[in-house]
Amino acid sequence: MSDFNEWFEAATNRNPFAWQSALADSNLCDDRLVRIPTGFGKTLGVLSAWAYHRIHCGNTSWPIRLIWTLPMRVLVEQTEDEARTFLTNLGLLWDGKGDHRGKVGLHTLMGGADAGAWHLWPEQPAVLVGTQDMLLSRALNRGYGAARARWPADFGLLSQDALWVLDEVQLMDVGLATAAQLASFRKADRSKSLRPAFTWAMSATLQRDWVTKSPDTGLWAADLVDQKLGPKDQESDLWRLTSKPIIRQDAADRKKLPSDLLTRHAKLGNPSPLTLVVLNTVERACELYKELRRATAKGGPCIYLLHSRFRGAERNTWRDQLLGANPPLGSRIIVATQVVEAGVDLSADLLVTEICPWASLVQRLGRLARRGGSAEAIVLNLDRDKKNSLPYEAHELEASWNALDVVCDGSPRSLELFELGHPDLLPYLYPYEPPNLLLREELDELFDTTPDLSGNDLDISRFIRSGDERDLSVFWVDMPPTRETRPIRNGLVSVPFLQAADWLFGKGTKDSKPMRLPKGTLAWVWDYLEGRWRLAQRSDLRPGQTLVVDHRVGGYSVDTGWDPTLKGATFPLVQVQAAEAQEQADSGQDGEELSLSAWQTVGFHGGAVAQQAMTIAQVLAPESSVGSLLSLAARWHDLGKTHSAFQGALIGTDRPQRSDLAKGPDHAWRKEKCIYQMTDGSGSRPGFRHELASLLAWFAILERHAEPEHPSRLGKFASIFPHASRPDGPPPGVLESEILALPAEHFDLAAYMLCCHHGKLRARLQASPADQKSLASDGTMAIRGVKDGDTLPETDLFGSDGKLHRLPSQCLCLEPASMGLSPRTGRSWSERVSSLQQLHGPFTLAYLESLIRAADVRASRDTTLIDGTLEAP
Repeated sequence: MSDFNEWFEAATNRNPFAWQSALADSNLCDDRLVRIPTGFGKTLGVLSAWAYHRIHCGNTSWPIRLIWTLPMRVLVEQTEDEARTFLTNLGLLWDGKGDHRGKVGLHTLMGGADAGAWHLWPEQPAVLVGTQDMLLSRALNRGYGAARARWPADFGLLSQDALWVLDEVQLMDVGLATAAQLASFRKADRSKSLRPAFTWAMSATLQRDWVTKSPDTGLWAADLVDQKLGPKDQESDLWRLTSKPIIRQDAADRKKLPSDLLTRHAKLGNPSPLTLVVLNTVERACELYKELRRATAKGGPCIYLLHSRFRGAERNTWRDQLLGANPPLGSRIIVATQVVEAGVDLSADLLVTEICPWASLVQRLGRLARRGGSAEAIVLNLDRDKKNSLPYEAHELEASWNALDVVCDGSPRSLELFELGHPDLLPYLYPYEPPNLLLREELDELFDTTPDLSGNDLDISRFIRSGDERDLSVFWVDMPPTRETRPIRNGLVSVPFLQAADWLFGKGTKDSKPMRLPKGTLAWVWDYLEGRWRLAQRSDLRPGQTLVVDHRVGGYSVDTGWDPTLKGATFPLVQVQAAEAQEQADSGQDGEELSLSAWQTVGFHGGAVAQQAMTIAQVLAPESSVGSLLSLAARWHDLGKTHSAFQGALIGTDRPQRSDLAKGPDHAWRKEKCIYQMTDGSGSRPGFRHELASLLAWFAILERHAEPEHPSRLGKFASIFPHASRPDGPPPGVLESEILALPAEHFDLAAYMLCCHHGKLRARLQASPADQKSLASDGTMAIRGVKDGDTLPETDLFGSDGKLHRLPSQCLCLEPASMGLSPRTGRSWSERVSSLQQLHGPFTLAYLESLIRAADVRASRDTTLIDGTLEAP
């Protein structure tokens, strides 16, 4: 490993620990348990192993995406900063604008519209950092803080070609069980995968039985590789000479705690002393912070407050003031919550902490004397009855307190010796019984993202976090949000969703809760079906929701964070960001933001998307048939835009007089609420989706040119329908022959990619509320704005030979939306997608979906002419 050691030293200006070199020793990526004490460089060790193999060595057996998952209630900023510094030192950090090739994207997924376009570059390396709610929700196809139509692409990209790092798993609650189940399901589907995914669970207190809580995890856990400190690491001064004496103290009189802290802090010998105080609840931390501020009003140490209920704008200041590699000198006391237990490189001279579960106590001790030497820890016993134990269980605190009868030093060496000498205590110190377990059938059910008629979805919050620690995000504004308004990360704060409901709507009684906002209180939620912000109701508030609140409601302070008792606009606002075209398009079931560009034809745009798709496939799947199927779907994907409803939406005076326009400039689009006006004057088609028309054109080709026995039509079931129609017209042309030549499996797969390229029409074809409202006088209903008997005009599309060919007019029928077999089009669409899901697995199917979506958006961003060849820019 001399090459790795030299590379590591060049990147970090330090020698690697022996365990870091050992982690990077294998050329093959695998699933791992990384149990390394705090202070021994877990973050850098894992990041460097991935970057060395995947980027430096170009080893494609290692995943292209590194998914860094942190617990809720912790800071992601320092992990993000460490990754940024590391990649910058190597000259590998992508700036988000220039050429991505050879550069690594770094993206933080914490809600908001500014996470970066990581999903558009599936073939380029990236590091994604986020908390478990943001990342696990995406891995369950219900991405918190993400535009709804983006869910499937995120799900696919996080499930394939990804190395998941579960950092500080002891703090993840039920999220760890969910991550382990997902890792097991991905491994079970590995034979179906184009690019496998792996999972590394990481903690200083990691127990193997935490990830073996169900029969599903047996396959995954059986092959887990354990990564621990080696003998050379235990010869280091950091291991041998660090001392952290622990003093237990009953604190019956809480009123004396501020003065006791200031006295102890004043006795520290360091010229720039740092005392870290960790309390178990935000309320207690805020109360102590205020008391210390009052006590030091006329002079004394600087007092800081850290907890998870601050906006990104305030959290960003902590990096320079408190958490950087070289924080400002001076006497400081930091009052914090569990937020410092993970992702924080902080080295205190004195630790004062409430008693907490053992795994959390080990993490808090890890913030003491982090660089070595000696420092003292004081563990306070502040009432351990059921009420005051929250958010923990009283028996967890009792077990920790009793363990301190034996443990009198909190150094990594002492803690390791304690565990080796008292294995009988480990089940009590490290209990883990997740209240909910994700089942395979539940994951498969989550593949379908079709909303119900009210826009609601299956609730996944029980798989993310148990109890009341389930959050939504709040963003304050000084004016009602418009359709283009998008909150950004710096202005969002995480708030328990039940507390947010009581804050805005009132507590009411146990049996009767106010459902509507009181007079003078304004708060909005995004409505996917309507494509706009609307006034919130209590039932809208659920985990993962983004809530926009009028700043006059109050609820926030830059000093103490979210506080529901505060009233009025007493804090500076973070300005909203105007949504980019893709963000707007993905946020509502309607909208043509991705179709705003210079004039382009359906055929030419399809050819440009096919080029992008082949570029992606040549990197990710050069030896499979994926590239040709992606290219085929790409060339046909916008055929449905030749429908009269779409063409009627383009009315600019400079509009080219043709029926195959796919894109047009902003001024050319209708401005009515329903822009889809039929060109023949027969009315409007609200909710029109061109992807459905594109899909139905393929079935029209089957009906017109395929014998009933054709595998993609009726196949072995043809005998059930002896009177099914047979071809009697002109022979198929070049374009139709391409479709008819596909094996049934490839027909369905390419049709699926063609259908799902916007993430809005996927597993089911069903009428929307807009269709129901516009029910025709004769009782006929459209499905997503398409009616039985609609026609698409003849159109020029590119064939596989790179030449334009004429496709005849197509008559559309809606029978694929019905259940069962159709003599005209064969199996229903739902049945075909279900078969694809069984054949390829949900992870691979969504991954392919993400590839064509990336190709489409990338091609849509190019400025092109209305006509041209595939060689045109």
